[in-house]
Amino acid sequence: HSISYGVDPETGRIFLGDMAISLEKCAAQGLEYGHGFERELMYLTVHSTLHLLGYDHENGGLEAMRMREKEEAVLTQLGLPRTVSYTE
Repeated sequence: HSISYGVDPETGRIFLGDMAISLEKCAAQGLEYGHGFERELMYLTVHSTLHLLGYDHENGGLEAMRMREKEEAVLTQLGLPRTVSYTE
């Protein structure tokens, strides 16, 4: 599939799409995965941004692995490395 971008002619900013994150769900998942609200919020933000950039994990395999690696690299750079397994 192709990605369609919108460009703001006044600023040159590229519009990739929208993202919505439920703070209630974020808090619940942070507890469930044992890494807290802040890391879960950052994970969901990074994950959503990668989707907007064209990454996908729905079919598994190499594409999903590449997306997961990108997520973890960004989170580590933000000082929020993974502390629990996502497969538990």
